[in-house]
Amino acid sequence: MINKNDIEQLFKAHYEQMFRLAVSLLHDEDLARDIVHDVFVSLIESSIDFVVSGGYLIKSVRNRCLNYIRDCEIHQRVANLLFIETEEYDTEMLPDDETIAHINDLIKTEIPPRARQVIELRFSDGLQFSKIANIMEISETAVYRHLSNALKIIRQKLNENGQI
Repeated sequence: MINKNDIEQLFKAHYEQMFRLAVSLLHDEDLARDIVHDVFVSLIESSIDFVVSGGYLIKSVRNRCLNYIRDCEIHQRVANLLFIETEEYDTEMLPDDETIAHINDLIKTEIPPRARQVIELRFSDGLQFSKIANIMEISETAVYRHLSNALKIIRQKLNENGQI
């Protein structure tokens, strides 16, 4: 198990290199500090029984940065797919009652159960992604993926029927 003195020595020896890597990947110094901090916190909280090297720390920072970037990209893609709530919409662009009924039928028949639950919590109950993730006991990324896949299916089916 790694002790406090070992972590302090690792911090002194590798912090700058870890921080520079995080900044170069994220282009945000505050976020970079948070990620490097999280790596050291995970060392403190874990029961690692091997010698931690600088390479391990660098890979940990790299992986956390890449995970952060991936999660942000998924969030952005879903936000782009969804109508961002703060935008104003022209009421002429809204679907008619027949299309809405067809969408509801598609949700009931074509969408997998977990994705259907995400859609209902998001659009019927108006919950945020983080609350949906907590209710369903899944990650926010999984919520985004379920929603993205469901919307893709709905668009595809509406395109097949010429409703879009």
